[in-house]
Amino acid sequence: MSPPLSGTRVIDMSELAPGPFLTQCLRDLGADVQKIERPPHGDPARRMRPATHAVLNAGKSTRMVDARESNGRDEILSLATAADVFVEGARPGVMERLGLGYADLSAINPMLVYVSISGYGASGPLVTAPGHDLNYLATSGVLALSGGLDQSVQPGIGIPVADFASAMYALSSTLAALVQRHATGLGQHLDVSITDCMMHWVSPTAAHFDDLGLSGLAEQRDAVFNKPAYTSFATADGRWIAIAALEDHFWDNLVNSLELDVSDLGTRNLNDRIAVARVINARIAAIVSQWPAEDLLERLLDHDVPASIVVNPTDLHDTQQVVNRNLRETTDGVRRIRYPVLMRGMR
Repeated sequence: MSPPLSGTRVIDMSELAPGPFLTQCLRDLGADVQKIERPPHGDPARRMRPATHAVLNAGKSTRMVDARESNGRDEILSLATAADVFVEGARPGVMERLGLGYADLSAINPMLVYVSISGYGASGPLVTAPGHDLNYLATSGVLALSGGLDQSVQPGIGIPVADFASAMYALSSTLAALVQRHATGLGQHLDVSITDCMMHWVSPTAAHFDDLGLSGLAEQRDAVFNKPAYTSFATADGRWIAIAALEDHFWDNLVNSLELDVSDLGTRNLNDRIAVARVINARIAAIVSQWPAEDLLERLLDHDVPASIVVNPTDLHDTQQVVNRNLRETTDGVRRIRYPVLMRGMR
C-alpha cells in the first residue's frame, strides 16, 4: 500500500527551518517534494547547520534556480502547473515582485494550495519586519515566561519552538486545504504567521492569568513555575530527574515512595501544596540528591509516580523509547527521528 500522500507534488522554495520542516513532514507522509534553492549556495542552512539541513530535507529532490532571472521564473512556473502544494518562506511581497505570488500561480493552476510562512503574516504592523524564532517568541508572549522563577528572561528553550510550531500549523492547514479542494475543486492561499501560531499556543495560559487576575509578570511566572513536586531535581550521580506529581493520588504516591515528611505543611489538596511549593520542592530536592538517577527512577515508577530522567539531546537516539519505538533513521550519515505517526504504506 502506498503512503497517504503518495502522488502529491510539492514545490518547496522555503529556507532554514519552518518551511523545510513542513515539507519534510509532507515528504515523510509520502509526498514528492521538489526543493528550489537560490544559487550559488542554496539554503543558508546548508552552511550554517549542515546536519540540521540534512535532517530537514531528507528525501527531497533539489535544484538550483535563480527566480530573479526570467528563465528561472519560467522554470518554477512550469513546475507549479503540475503541483498540488507550493511552499514559500519569503517576507510578504517578495514572491509577488518575482512574479511568483499566489495570484500568478493560481492563474495557471487554480487547484494549487499555496503556503506562505512568514514571521508576522501578510498584514499588520510588522509585516515587513525581519525576525527569527527569538523575535516571534518575544512578540507572542512566550519569552516573558522563559526565565522561570526569580530569573531573567532566557532565550527560549533550546530548540526553535516557534519555527516548528508554525510548521505544524502549516501542515495541518495544508492537509485540510487538500481535503477541502476535493469538495470545491479549488486551492487557496494559506497565510501562516509564525507569531500568530505562538499566540494561539499562549492563549490558554493567558486566559488562566486573566481568570486569576494576574497582570504582573512576576505573579504570572509564579503561577506557571511555582508548582509543588513539578520540576526537575539533581540526583547523586550528577543527573537530573523530572517529577510531575500534581494530582492528589500521584502526590500521595510520591510521599510514600520518598518517605517524604510533610506532616507539618497541610498538603491535602493541590491548592494547599501550592502555598508551600518552595518548601515542598526543597525537601524533595534534599532526598533526590541522595539517590542515583536510575535507582530513583525505578523506585518512583514502581510507586506509579510520573517521573523521567532528563535526557541529553545527543543521547536521544540510544534511549529505550527511541529504539523500541523504531524511531531512528539515518540520512546521508546524519541521524534523525522519523515522522512519529506511522500510517498505512509508511515504513
